[in-house]
Amino acid sequence: MKKISVVVPLYNEGKCVDELARRLALVFDAYTGRYEFEGILVENGSADDTYPLLLGIHAADPRFKIVQLQRNFDMEGGMCAGLAQATGDACVIMAGDLQDPPELIPAFIEKWEEGYENVYQLVTRRTDNSLPRRIATQTFYWLMHKISDRPMPRNASDFRLIDRRLYEAFNAMPERSRMIRATWTWIGGRSLGIEHERPPRFGGTSAFSAFRTAGYAVRGILATSFLPLKLIPFTGLAMSAVSFIAFIVYAVRAIAYGVPFAGFGTLLSANLLLFGLLFLLLGLMSEYIGMIYEEVRGRPTFIIRQAHGLDPVYDREQIALAQHVLARRAASFASRTGNGAAGGGTSNNATAADTNGAVPPAMPEIASPG
Repeated sequence: MKKISVVVPLYNEGKCVDELARRLALVFDAYTGRYEFEGILVENGSADDTYPLLLGIHAADPRFKIVQLQRNFDMEGGMCAGLAQATGDACVIMAGDLQDPPELIPAFIEKWEEGYENVYQLVTRRTDNSLPRRIATQTFYWLMHKISDRPMPRNASDFRLIDRRLYEAFNAMPERSRMIRATWTWIGGRSLGIEHERPPRFGGTSAFSAFRTAGYAVRGILATSFLPLKLIPFTGLAMSAVSFIAFIVYAVRAIAYGVPFAGFGTLLSANLLLFGLLFLLLGLMSEYIGMIYEEVRGRPTFIIRQAHGLDPVYDREQIALAQHVLARRAASFASRTGNGAAGGGTSNNATAADTNGAVPPAMPEIASPG
């Protein structure tokens, strides 16, 4: 029997989770005997009663498994945490505010069985967005389509069904500066969009912030295209060309009319030329340094506080951090007990009594990211 995982990141969705679980359970029950389902509900640092409600949902229906993150890691961090726990032959990703209707999942499954590996929702209409937000959304998709190396379909949402082969490839990708929605296009696979109107939120208030969304859009564009980086040299060349033209103009004026003071045109043109080259170099360096810094510091995309109903799979950087901390603890313990003396020998004064019955720190069981 095939298994389907359903990943739902949740942030302050206390007014939605009971209805979400009810409607997902109806979908699960409709396929009894044909598919096995698991719902992976990721509590993403909520400040309301989302987590206690999730515990009640898990107690009532063990098919719903709970992952609580250490803090809020944004929507994409929640998705990464859920995808890392998925064990199904396919995985559905959806929002917890019920703007992604669970009733669309059967249509996803039908197309998946026909051989499609990436079945996603194409939003035909957003019923509760303001006019400025709709304009901003359309502008973002237009830009992404124009400048992205691998353009994603316009109005494609995060609500989708992904074949196991694709989400395992995603889990193996180490970078952090990415836009998950566009990453599926890069991974490839046979894809299909299903048009559907996006309903309003079931309850609660949106966490939408114009500034955060604008930052997310900029990061998404930079993560999926090198075109902005390629424009920097052209900008520098344009400024240099302007300075050269200005140099010619001031040279002609100097011959015809004289100059305000000796060297005025030369100084102005030289300054323009140097500033153009300077910003060209600084722009290139800042882009590369920013990308290198984000990747090299190796911070995990999520940190799990606790899980219910599953053995959590941690972010691979979180595993490396835990191993580093445990190694330092073991070294510190060895030095305190005399077992870390040079040459690996035991200190002459170290005896069993010196340790006061101490034992090395326990090694927690941390699952491999697969």
